[in-house]
Parts: sequence; structure tokens; C-alpha cells
Amino acid sequence: MTDRPDTIRIGCGAGFWGDTPEGPKQLIERGALDYLILDYLAEITMSILARMKAKDPAAGYATDFVTHVAGPLAEQIAASGVKIVTNAGGLNPAACRDALEAAFREAGVTRKIALVLGDDLSDRADSLRAADLREMASGAPLPDRLSSINAYLGALPVARALADGADIVITGRVTDSALALGPLIHEFGWRDTDHDLLAAGSLAGHVLECGTQATGGIVTDWQDVPGWHDMGFPIAICAPDGSFELTKPEGTGGRITPLTVAEQITYEIGDPASYILPDVTCDFSQVTVTQAGPDRVRVSGAKGRAPTDSYKVCATYADGYRATATMTISGPQAGARAQATGEAILSRVARLAAQAGFSPFDETLVEVLGTGAAFGHDPRACAATEVVLRLSARHADKGALALFGREIYPAATAMAQGITGFAGGRPAPQPVIRLFSTFIDKAAVDIETDMGGSRHPVPVPGGQPATPHAPAAAPADPAPTGPTETLPLIALACARSGDKGDIANIGLLARDPAFLPVLRREVTADRVKARFAHVARGPVTRHEWPGLHGFNFVMERALGGGGIASLRNDPQGKGYAQALLMMPVAVPVDLIRAHPTLAAAANRTEEPA
Repeated sequence: MTDRPDTIRIGCGAGFWGDTPEGPKQLIERGALDYLILDYLAEITMSILARMKAKDPAAGYATDFVTHVAGPLAEQIAASGVKIVTNAGGLNPAACRDALEAAFREAGVTRKIALVLGDDLSDRADSLRAADLREMASGAPLPDRLSSINAYLGALPVARALADGADIVITGRVTDSALALGPLIHEFGWRDTDHDLLAAGSLAGHVLECGTQATGGIVTDWQDVPGWHDMGFPIAICAPDGSFELTKPEGTGGRITPLTVAEQITYEIGDPASYILPDVTCDFSQVTVTQAGPDRVRVSGAKGRAPTDSYKVCATYADGYRATATMTISGPQAGARAQATGEAILSRVARLAAQAGFSPFDETLVEVLGTGAAFGHDPRACAATEVVLRLSARHADKGALALFGREIYPAATAMAQGITGFAGGRPAPQPVIRLFSTFIDKAAVDIETDMGGSRHPVPVPGGQPATPHAPAAAPADPAPTGPTETLPLIALACARSGDKGDIANIGLLARDPAFLPVLRREVTADRVKARFAHVARGPVTRHEWPGLHGFNFVMERALGGGGIASLRNDPQGKGYAQALLMMPVAVPVDLIRAHPTLAAAANRTEEPA
């Protein structure tokens, strides 16, 4: 290409497998897009796709892309000329392409479809095991039996497929942000050594990848967001210098402000100054967000360094079974009665399982929802008069969990009054799928594109060995003087939490830069660890985030294994930000007087008893 566009409009119409098909429909009809990206994959999704493909070799991809999006919208896709990049291929990109071609033939539409291949390493599991790959956190060896094993590829093969003339690019496992970075590399002619530009394009992809999370979905100040029934999906208007403005189709629900966008930037990030992707090592620490108009925010300031010489690899494997049962308990001392009921059921089941010759359960969990379980509170001290008892158990043998399921209902006549609302019937054993994350040398992964049966290898620069990144030093804030008042943290900050395997992160952003000294003093890593002592089993690290006037807290071993390996009601830490925001902090009275909104915001929530 010689004529480069001034801007490129990229919209994201799906943030996960199961997202509403209204998203791509809205963007195709009202977004005036150049590119539509659809992100369907997560670690949990890969394990589900693996189970599907094991039962049917023609399965293993995100079927919604064909049946609910591309098929019904085929004529509009062709008429608009929009190009689509999606990871809907999952574990079977070729089957996804075949189904899509069939849907297009039925609609009388022709589109050039390309595949990105090379991420699936399942046929090399034995050699990788022999190479003694180790889990990046625990150091454990690669399990003997795997459900899936995939490398996270980057954006270069996507750009190559577009350069070859593809209208639709279907990938397997690529980094989520690569879905947007690939088109930007192609359209603007960015080189693999343009590290600042690649980081900026990756940031655009990162903001877009979760759909309406960037346009006011799940934000802290939810009450300020109109139109949940018709949320606008995000559009990034990207410039050749890497900056972009985030917006949405006019007249749709949602709200785009610097804080709503900043919350999404913090989502599922570790060290903001060293966010490692296949194409570039990103430094988002000095990124700025500014209002550029109604529901329009400008994002700039990303920097980049050379990428590492390895790909992240994620494998999934089966590790026994689990079962979960829920029931409602109402009346006086509901929390105490629920806790006693849960403990009694598990004690009874353990006794019966031993009598039947089963080994002890690998893990059991009692959660009394509605009593402050997310805060680690004792349910017996709660005054709630209606709670939900949630019981979970894990075992290598389905038979032990079948026994667990049979012994739930007898509680209705043998234990506390007020037991009702048994949800979902007798719980059935479900497979426990765990995540194994490691690294592999880029030179060991062969990547190619496939369009119409014509395959082309895609060379990828090797990069440099990963090196530890020195964290930014915290500013030396003056010690507080004068009297203070206690306010909930939400009065001073917004927050967003996310997950990566068994690691949770909480991005904490000051509502006003003047609040940063208080946040830095009050919300330390030690205090956050204490706040989550009931769930966090590993270290907690606080990273400075000066560009966004905030911090990022990374909590290791904090999700009970994460995903569908966890027995917890919140296996992905979705409520962790809210739990943190209810923490009391000491605020100087002078600061409160200078910012009257502090007192008003303080009334939004109270610490539960």
C-alpha cells in the first residue's frame, strides 16, 4: 500500500463467547467501520472448546460467530465492505471457516477468508514435555494428559493475511489486542521495530477487546451510566501516530469519560510499565486520557520496547471433578443457621464417603452469600434475615460427588428451619479444568496463513530475553498533618478488577490527582493483602500508575485456582474492586473541606457489618 488513510475506525462487537449479537449488528449498521473485531476466547473458553472438539472433530470453535453474527448479517457485511478479524477459530479455525463459507453461500455472498495457524501445539505435547517445560508460577512440569495447549500469537500474521487480500481473518489463540493491532500494522505500514506505535496499537486493542466494558459497562459509578438496555459498543478512531479516540454509535446507551476508559485500561494488567505482548513490550504507565467531546475520549502516551524472544503458552488439563449446590435460608440468624447447615452437610458427606471407601475430598467450601462473604466476614455475626448457602466440593472420583449431591436435600427435614430455594436440582459432577502457563521460544513456533488453500509462512522477529523490570519509585509524599475523618475508599477512587489464571489485579484510580497522597499512604500492598486475607494466598504487589493517577495491585494465588478450577462463587475476582472500594481510609479534614464532593460520594456505600 502507498496511500495511507488518515484514520481507521475499528469497532469491537463481542467481548466474550456469549456476548449479545446486537453488538456487531449495531456496529455494522451504525458504526461506519473499516474493521470489526470480535473477541471470543478466554482461558475458560479454551477448556470448553477442547471438550467440544473431543466429542466432535468438527467442533471446537465459537459457533456464535457463524450462527448469530456472520450468517444473519452476511449481506450487510458484504454491502458495507467492513473487514472482520476474530479469534472465533478457537481450537478449530478450519472448521469455523468451512461453516462460515457455507453460511455465506446460502446468503449468496462471497468473501475472502484467511486463517492464522500455528498456535495449536497439541501435536507437539510429548516433545514439549520432554523439553521439561515448567509452569511459570509454580515450577510444576507439564501434565501427562492435556485438553489443549496453545501459544499466544501476535498481530503480524493477521497483518499478513490482510495484506494478502483477506476480507475476514479467523485466528486461533492470539493475544486479544492483536485483533486490532493487525489491521493497524497493515493500514498504516507500521514496522516490527516501531515499538512505540505497536504499543499504542496494542493499547487500542486492549481498550476495545472487552466490548461495552469500555463504554460504561461495569464501571464504578454505575448510576451515572444511562441505557443499559441498549449499550453502545466501542469504536476506536485510530491515527497513524498511535493515538486514538474512543467513541460509540450515536444514540446508544453507555457513557465514555476519562475515568470509564481508564478503568478498562487497568483491566487484567500486571506491571503497567512492562506489559509483555508477542509484538512489543508495552509501557502504559504514562498513558493519558482526556475528554475530546461528548462520549469521546482521546488516549495517547503509550511507549514500547523490543518484544521478548518467547511466546506465552497456555495449556488446559483435567484434574478431577467438582459439584456445587445452593439453597436459600431465611429467618432470624439466617447466616448462623446457614453456616451450621453447610458444615453439617459436609461432615455427613465426609463420613458417608469414607464408609463407601472413597478417599477424603480434595477440597470443600462453605460460602454464605449475603453475609459479607466477599469480605471474609463471619456469617454467624450477620443480622441478615435471608441468605444463600453455597456448598462446593472437589474429588477425583465422580462417585464421591454423586454421594455429595444426594445428601444435599435431606437437610430440608433434618437441619435448620427456613431452608428453601434449592437451585438447579441435585448437583451433577463437572470436570475441573486447570490452567498451565509457560513460555516457548518463538523460533520453535511455525506460523502461517491459509487463504483458499494457499499457505504462506509468516516470519516473526525473535526478540530479546525477558529481563526483570525495575518498578517506578513512589513519590515521597509529605506526612499528613491535622485531624482526619474516615471515609470509604470509593469516595476518593474508582476501581476495576480482573483475572489471569490464579492472579487477580485491581486497578485503583484517583477521582482527583489531589487524592493521590492519601491513596498512596492508606492503600498499601500490606493493607490490600490484609483486606483479602480470606482469599489471597500469595504476595501482593502495588505498581504506580502516574499517567492515570492511580495504582495497580497484583494479587497472586488469589482465585482458588481461577476459572472453572475454583470452587468459589467469584472465581475471577469480579467483585474484588468493589470489596476494596468499601475499605475505610483516613482523609484529612482540610482535603474534605477543599473537595465537597468527598462527603457526597461517601454516602454512596457503607462498610457492611
